[in-house]
Amino acid sequence: MRSVLYLSVNPFETRVALREDARLVSYRAERHRASSIVGNIYKGRVTRVLPGMQAAFVDIGMARDAFLYVREAGGILDEYTEIFSAGQDDVGSPDLSDSAIGDLLRQGQEITVQVIKDPLGTKGARLTTYLTLPGRFLVYLPTASQTGVSRRILDPEERERLREIVSEYPGGWIVRTAGEGQETPELDIDRDSLVERWQRIQENIEHNRPPVLLARELSPLLRSVRDVLTSRIDECWIDDEEAFRDVLEFLEQTDPTMTSKVKLFRRSKDLMSAHGIDRELEKALRPRVWLKSGGYLVVNQTEALVAIDVNSGKYVGSTDLEDTVFQTNLEAVREVARQLRLRDLGGIIVVDFIDMEDPEHQGQIYEALLEEVQRDAARTQLFPISDLGLIQMTRKRTRPSLDRTLSRACPHCHGTGRIKSLPTICLEIRRKILDMDEESGLSQLSLQVHPEVSHYFQGPFRELLRELEETHGIEIILRENPLFHQEQFEIE
Repeated sequence: MRSVLYLSVNPFETRVALREDARLVSYRAERHRASSIVGNIYKGRVTRVLPGMQAAFVDIGMARDAFLYVREAGGILDEYTEIFSAGQDDVGSPDLSDSAIGDLLRQGQEITVQVIKDPLGTKGARLTTYLTLPGRFLVYLPTASQTGVSRRILDPEERERLREIVSEYPGGWIVRTAGEGQETPELDIDRDSLVERWQRIQENIEHNRPPVLLARELSPLLRSVRDVLTSRIDECWIDDEEAFRDVLEFLEQTDPTMTSKVKLFRRSKDLMSAHGIDRELEKALRPRVWLKSGGYLVVNQTEALVAIDVNSGKYVGSTDLEDTVFQTNLEAVREVARQLRLRDLGGIIVVDFIDMEDPEHQGQIYEALLEEVQRDAARTQLFPISDLGLIQMTRKRTRPSLDRTLSRACPHCHGTGRIKSLPTICLEIRRKILDMDEESGLSQLSLQVHPEVSHYFQGPFRELLRELEETHGIEIILRENPLFHQEQFEIE
């Protein structure tokens, strides 16, 4: 599988795209005015303890107080976000599920916390007191003592070798995917750098009063290089000379073997546009995703969950119905996994596959999807196909989805994706006219509408205007306004 990483940098945003076998599988745009704060470490102050929710609000110096759950308030975090590593072993931690938040925190208390989830909508950032410092090859857990190895390192002997190395280090350590194949001297350099960074953070803790930022994550550019540019990436293209130099300098200090993969895109044309990524992004914002066979997916993102519906579409198969359904579902599995990564969908996800009668086919679809999502950096949990033919899953969400990042709710349909039909608008106008006639009596009025509504009044609904004039004695002067939204009208 050939993988190419694209990094586009300008004064306003940093865009990161990843292709596998010429297909876009991941995209992220980070606007510099609203950069992610995931990974930042703060010294904060507890402003409110909520026993009923087993959580607390913490002032870290932002517009909204951040949120800290009890299970993450005592040096506890049972899973790591994508920004820290590309899928890691669980390292285990004490269970605080029975602890009361009031036993751990009190109002006014000063605590050191790290952001694990950006503010979303009206919700403040989510915090943990279980600090993690990511490096090129390692993640340092200064308040823990466990060790682990990335789940993406599959060779058992390599996993054991790496685990033995980091088990000699004081504190807690995770070997990242990029650490595969690295020898002890390279890992020692990364370790020393992270330990030194933690010492500087401790000094800031002692000499600063909350709320204060103690340590800031890397820039979006360098963070992407650190987290994504592993030995499995064949090429990395960058379209800005200064960013190109920064990346080379960063790699020279952390992983010189990767510098040969980094290339400068010198053409004046936009990097993403030149490689066709912008066209793929337009498709990623559409609800319908076509499969090569002629089937398709419909992806609907709601406030509560994400629903993905699989349809056979134009695919009719060549043998029997059960085989046609199975082949369509099997093809859909790969596309579902790709769309989850590309659109960065998170939370509760329900996939409605086409109904299969054969239990063996159902099991194969589940296993195929399980295998596909294991390539995903975000933590995903799957449940077997239900009696209704649904697969339910959860996917770790740390930032807004691609749709929420690149688009906004329609001001006309208020985010529903639908507007009133032409008959509905015409009948609404009729009711409004009759209400006005009852209040003040009308003999003539001017009705200004969108051209499509005007054409409907003069075509399929011409009887409505005739009824108003002949039955109610109201003469209608119809005018078109192309600047109006279709649902908009004015009566004078």
